[in-house]
Amino acid sequence: MGVIVQFGGQTPLNLALPLKAAGVNIIGTSPESIDLAEDRKRFNKLLEELQIPQSPGAMVASLDEAVAGAARVGYPVLVRPSYVLGGRAMVIAYDEESVVHYMKEAVEYSHDRPILIDHFLEDAIEVDVDALSDGEDVVIGGIMQHIEEAGIHSGDSSCVLPAVDIPKKLLDQMREYTFKLARALKVVGLMNIQFAIPRGNGNGGGDKVYVLEVNPRASRTVPYVSKATGVPMAKIAARLMTGRKLREFLPEFIERRADLDTGHCYYVKSPVFPWNKFPGVDTVLGPEMKSTGEVMGVADNFGEAFAKAQIAAGQKLPIKGTVFISVTDHDKPQVADVARKFADMGFHLVATAGTADVIERAGMAVERVYKVKEGRPNVVDLIKGERMQLVINTPHGLEPWFDEQAIRRAAVNARIPTITTLAAARAAAEGIAALQRGEVNVFALQKLHAERGARR
Repeated sequence: MGVIVQFGGQTPLNLALPLKAAGVNIIGTSPESIDLAEDRKRFNKLLEELQIPQSPGAMVASLDEAVAGAARVGYPVLVRPSYVLGGRAMVIAYDEESVVHYMKEAVEYSHDRPILIDHFLEDAIEVDVDALSDGEDVVIGGIMQHIEEAGIHSGDSSCVLPAVDIPKKLLDQMREYTFKLARALKVVGLMNIQFAIPRGNGNGGGDKVYVLEVNPRASRTVPYVSKATGVPMAKIAARLMTGRKLREFLPEFIERRADLDTGHCYYVKSPVFPWNKFPGVDTVLGPEMKSTGEVMGVADNFGEAFAKAQIAAGQKLPIKGTVFISVTDHDKPQVADVARKFADMGFHLVATAGTADVIERAGMAVERVYKVKEGRPNVVDLIKGERMQLVINTPHGLEPWFDEQAIRRAAVNARIPTITTLAAARAAAEGIAALQRGEVNVFALQKLHAERGARR
């Protein structure tokens, strides 16, 4: 008899050591190993011993320590309480003033409940890896590439399995780190690792993969990976916790050191947001989780799989009409490429002054529109007048401006798809291109799993 703590998120992990102290038999990964993964100082030391890169960080318990820690780590920084759920009370701070405001207003902290400050890897691809282990052998269930950049909560980011454009060298690096960590932590059952790859890797920009965090438990992506691969990962994990070995279930993947097979299809997981039920909530995504569900789209190409996932999530992508684009200064160097994708598909472009300047310099026609505070007709008027079919609006800094909130709120009320990252806008363009080609095919998961089983 024993108790499983791996299938209930963060709360059971926090209870593992107290339960063991109370005489409860915890099966699977030991409470000591769970605590090692959760204890920032000890876990950082483990990563150093294993020679696995991590983003610089600090643990602080006072305002002065926070200011000094953030300066040492380097801005921008991700600031969060230790042992949080769903990214609650987590912010990205770009300057000392934001850190001071956070420490004074946002949270309670003490030496028992310190604040974690990590250097935030801007413009990085985030990757989730789910794996099974019996303490000796390890099998990777899937390496999932997030569509939104690092900094968006993993529960709010769409992701694709298999990864679309991560070089093999970096995929192999993540596999190696996963094997090392599973064995070092003596994982028995499931584990999830989140990695970040600064953009530029694979095309002359470097070759580093950073570990963001390791969770010695089942993550929310396990049902998605299980559906994509046809392998019941949670069921196998439960058997491993009772003492059975991974070789009984997946011997061929252990011998080949191979990930679970997804066949010839792409599987896109997309979050479902409750914007229509909470009309006052800003739709901008960040480190704090806002989604309330997930769906999956399947196709033999990424664009169609993404489009299907968006349709299932209630975001019907348009195949013609007008796209409004307004992006932060940080995104302006990349916005012309995104705008060109929509222009090439026949969309009419509308943008605010700064974004329009960039698009025009790239040789595209764009209609200029006022910001909300600049006059009328402004972008909100156009949205309410049903002149917009898609809104691409990336947020400015920590506190969204009045204009941006008004734009996103009007778009939600008008049921117009709203995208708040350029990475998601690129994915949407691929999805729309697939829809324009009429590529929406129905695949039965059972048939895909049977075909894959026959090939083994």
